[in-house]
Amino acid sequence: MSEELTRHCPTCGEEQSFSRAASTEVHLGTKVKWHCPGCDYGFVRIDDSVDTGTA
Repeated sequence: MSEELTRHCPTCGEEQSFSRAASTEVHLGTKVKWHCPGCDYGFVRIDDSVDTGTA
């Protein structure tokens, strides 16, 4: 899995290159925490089933 992910940051208001902060295996798949280098915004993805960055 990549160490960076480019997507829109709602706090910065523009595209940012998010850094992979942590990763662990859970019963749903691989849980990865991502953080924006420009602010404190972060989100969690678990494979393709969970993405806390979309609401």
